[in-house]
Amino acid sequence: MTTTHSAASDTDSAGPDGDGLLEQHFEATIARDRRIEPRDWMPEGYRKTLVRQIAQHAHSEIIGMQPEGDWITRAPSLRRKAILFAKVQDEAGHGLYLYSAAETLGADRADLTERLIEGRQKYSSIFNYPTLSFADVGVIGWFVDGAAICNQVPLCRSSYGPYARAMVRVCKEESFHQRQGYELLMTMMRGTAEQRAMVQDAVDRWWWPSLMMFGPPDDASPNSARSMAWKIKRHTNDELRQRFVDMTVPQADKLGVTLPDPELRWNEERGHHDFGTPDWDELTRVIRGDGPRNTERVARRRTAHEEGAWVREAATAHAAKQRARTAKETVA
Repeated sequence: MTTTHSAASDTDSAGPDGDGLLEQHFEATIARDRRIEPRDWMPEGYRKTLVRQIAQHAHSEIIGMQPEGDWITRAPSLRRKAILFAKVQDEAGHGLYLYSAAETLGADRADLTERLIEGRQKYSSIFNYPTLSFADVGVIGWFVDGAAICNQVPLCRSSYGPYARAMVRVCKEESFHQRQGYELLMTMMRGTAEQRAMVQDAVDRWWWPSLMMFGPPDDASPNSARSMAWKIKRHTNDELRQRFVDMTVPQADKLGVTLPDPELRWNEERGHHDFGTPDWDELTRVIRGDGPRNTERVARRRTAHEEGAWVREAATAHAAKQRARTAKETVA
């Protein structure tokens, strides 16, 4: 449900107490679980929080093309190549939706890209790990896209309209990606002993980084409380992490792999699985740029941005030419 444009979204309504009235209307809209739209008044803190979160999400989709993209030319069959190609293309589309959502908040896409390649904005820590075998492609689909679904489905109810609507399509495609990854692993687990060992190795390497991608624990997450109060996000990092573990354990049993956590067990009293503590120091190092592939990922993004400059310039020139032609025809 969206808000309608009203006096509360007009700058004309501001007066001596205008900002207070606008903020009251904003808070009331949030409290009623209705959407904030681009033309509506919003606190600067809300806008900045959204730009930071949406930009990080967009960057993650674009950087996230790299680990799997490395396997497109090495996929074991034409079918697997086509599937992987389609998935990487989907991720590019997700980045496009999200950059567009950020632009509705007044952000500039070129500026966001510059911030990324200069290290002033982050992307998901998970994409700084290497894909060492084709089994990693399946585990990324199962773990990483599965974690993304846990995190992103609630964002379909985010308080900011353009972000929530973008997430509807993103989540549909992420769900397909998760199933595709799991199907790949099921196929490999029915194969040779070498293939099964390859899957288990990938599971061992990706499990803990996947738990870390939800972010730090709640008591060390500086932005969660404010984002939840504004209903930008609906669940804490730890709640989402628990949901992912509970979802994944029975899938691992079905697949026939062992999750690399000796503390993992069902807690009847809690009605959830207990699990071990991720290495938060490692997460901090990766976020700060000291992960296995941080330098490579950003360097490749920088190169792609620089080499694509001529395309952007040509598109800008073409758009200007079209505007001039339209203006001339209008005058005539």
